[in-house]
Amino acid sequence: MHTVTDELSSCHLREPQADAAEVEDDPTLGDMRRRLVVATILTVPLFALAMTGKAPAEVELALATPVVVWCALPFFQRAWRSLEARRANMFTLIALGIGAAYAYSVAATLAPSIFPAAARAADGSVPVYFEAAAVITTLVLAGQVLELRARTRTGDAVRALLRLAPKTARRVTREGVEEDVPLSAIAVGDRLRVRPGERIPTDGVVGEGESYVDESMITGEPIPTLKEPGANVIGGTLNGDGAMMIRAERVGDDTLLAQIARYVGSAARSRPHVQRLVDRVSAWFVPIVIAIAAVTFLFWFLLPAAPAPALAHGLVRAIAVLIIACPCALGLATPMSIVVATGAGARAGILVKNADALETLSHVTTLAVDKTGTLTEGKPRVRIVEIVDGSLRDHVVARVAALEVGSEHPIARAVVESAEAEHAPPLSATHVTALRGMGVAGDVDAQRVLFGTATLLHSRGVVIPEAALARAEALRQEGASISFASIGGVYAGFWAIGDTVKADARETVHALQRAGIRVIVVTGDARTTASAIARQLDLHEADVYAQVLPDEKADLIRALEARGAIVAMAGDGINDAPALAAAHVGIAMGAGADVAVASAEVTLVKGDLPALERALRLGRITMRNIRQNLALAFGYNVVAIPVAAGVLYPVLGVALSPMIAAAAMSLGSLSVIANALRLRHSLLARDSGRR
Repeated sequence: MHTVTDELSSCHLREPQADAAEVEDDPTLGDMRRRLVVATILTVPLFALAMTGKAPAEVELALATPVVVWCALPFFQRAWRSLEARRANMFTLIALGIGAAYAYSVAATLAPSIFPAAARAADGSVPVYFEAAAVITTLVLAGQVLELRARTRTGDAVRALLRLAPKTARRVTREGVEEDVPLSAIAVGDRLRVRPGERIPTDGVVGEGESYVDESMITGEPIPTLKEPGANVIGGTLNGDGAMMIRAERVGDDTLLAQIARYVGSAARSRPHVQRLVDRVSAWFVPIVIAIAAVTFLFWFLLPAAPAPALAHGLVRAIAVLIIACPCALGLATPMSIVVATGAGARAGILVKNADALETLSHVTTLAVDKTGTLTEGKPRVRIVEIVDGSLRDHVVARVAALEVGSEHPIARAVVESAEAEHAPPLSATHVTALRGMGVAGDVDAQRVLFGTATLLHSRGVVIPEAALARAEALRQEGASISFASIGGVYAGFWAIGDTVKADARETVHALQRAGIRVIVVTGDARTTASAIARQLDLHEADVYAQVLPDEKADLIRALEARGAIVAMAGDGINDAPALAAAHVGIAMGAGADVAVASAEVTLVKGDLPALERALRLGRITMRNIRQNLALAFGYNVVAIPVAAGVLYPVLGVALSPMIAAAAMSLGSLSVIANALRLRHSLLARDSGRR
């Protein structure tokens, strides 16, 4: 068993809201959206006209020019920067393909007489490829918009966190005057009144009063914590039915909530970008294509036996090489797989926000899982009810439920729901008194009923048998909370209440382990509860980290990553948000907090555990599909580029025209699309085979 104890290093900002205000939508996103809209409006009719084969080339030129000159301008700019940096990438290849197709087509439209007969169609016209340039531009723009949209998620997460803090606080002056003031006006040492049902305005210490406070957003523990004078409270947590006076200890950016927000933002910004596989391939593929085109031109221009005019033939052959190497299939290889995979994932309840997440999922070696709400149901339930006399079970259960029916405490609701499930007769209680920290007492059918801690029963002279105490202690070691009952001054039985492990948690953990993934549990709960969960899931004690605060969860994730692990974090609460952002890939359970969903790259819509294993498998089969697509795209180039360059001409008298090169390029694209579409069935087929 491990306990993480490191604390966050302090950061000083003027106000918590400043961090959220600094997070704006990337201005590039709006620009790319506008370019995509224009490109789509012009490309659709251009493509339709090109397919008919009857449109005047001048009309296609008019439609394609804005797409290439303005919509594709960022690609040409990035290609130029890649040349300046002497490192070719995907944009170098895209600019070459768009530029070659467009420049050739412009020349064919405005000066067709410079082309030899071999470059002409049967009617004597020179084929143009404006639609190829426009389609490539539109597809790449669509991919850019999807990628840029993912970057805005960090701002959403930070703003969701900061909205949890109330806007005002009720400050009590030294003279006893109460006033509502903005949260920014609160200073350390101020006395603040917190009324029932309100959120606590800032971190502090209880001075007067007592109440149960729901801290599940921070600790993940579903059972509210009793806060008495001297206890620490956290800003943003929800007060129960008691009134308290607290003294402000930390305000502004020093509060735990602000620190969590800061961690979500900084961890997301500092995460390294995944290097695109296509870029790595393009770094050597682009120079090779350019070199082949140049050699092709020189060969045909200098070859004594080349057809006349040598200059035109050399140019046609070089253009054919560039067109057939145009990155349409290569550009589709990744986005087609991503689009199809994300669609298949959505049908399986897996929402993936960006392509980087899918690639990272395929390499995950360690899965860190939050306990409450992820491995467990997330709310207390009655596990066991042991009654002294079984024949009186309905009698006892009904009387205890009568005491709790008016309470909103999670344990009380669990007791009432359990009684209803057993069809215990409904009864009414009078003189009900809640005894803070001990339980509840009241009269039911003229009998005094006590329900709560052993201390409560002992204080009223009720003797609990040693066997019952021993049995209760054994259940407590399994993570249960125990409440004892007495009726008419006589011990009647006890209730074992606690969060329950999800039915499919153990099977999912085993499936992940069989896939070679280490599963660790990270929870803010006590060590006893965490150990009980570990035993139920067949996990080693070394793989369970207990009593971990939100910032410490993020520290733990970073420590695992520093040791070389590729870490995925799965959680559902606000307390998980920093760790979700710090992990290589964050997986949010869809039923969880909005901030957890915003901080994660992957969301499991239904919050079901088997989707965890499906998500990791989706990443692996998607990356395998992308590699297959790249092999197909390059396979056509390996065969077609030499033919386009004219290697068969001396032997067979065959020279590949730009028109045939474009057809070959389309064939490569179709094969990539067909292979990507197989992903629609891969994930669901595996799941259906398991049922």
